[in-house]
Amino acid sequence: METCRRSAVHLETRDVYGVTDEDEDFAAWRAGRRYDLADRSSWWNSFHDIVADAVGRGVVMRRARIVSEPVADYIRFEHSCTPQNIAAGEDVRWLPRRLASDLLIPGNDLWIFDDQLIRFSLFSGDGAFVEDVMEDAADVVKRHVEAFEAVWTRAIPHEDYRI
Repeated sequence: METCRRSAVHLETRDVYGVTDEDEDFAAWRAGRRYDLADRSSWWNSFHDIVADAVGRGVVMRRARIVSEPVADYIRFEHSCTPQNIAAGEDVRWLPRRLASDLLIPGNDLWIFDDQLIRFSLFSGDGAFVEDVMEDAADVVKRHVEAFEAVWTRAIPHEDYRI
């Protein structure tokens, strides 16, 4: 993302992630802890720095999440933390899976940078991160840009999505 110049889009398609970096925060959230958005020092992290830097350079950052309903606890956790992403400069939308049946959805979560490079994120069945795979073939990128835009057009802005 550090070399991105115009756009960075992120598509998330899983209902559960088993990312060890989030285990502590997710457990605390399940126990009732909620971040105070006004207390930036309590939640701001290096990812937020990267986003804010990119947005400061003029990069438009969009994230779309396709979710099953009723949503899983993990999605409730993500939804509660999304104002942090927005404060850093991302635009975030949600698409209930039931509204995506006629769309062609990529098989893996992904980032697309400047409509030229895809970073596919591969996860195991239980949601553990496996690896990132880069792809820059123009035809593959084009298809995935189109798929993201179809999701984005239909998705519900964060402030309007109720769980």
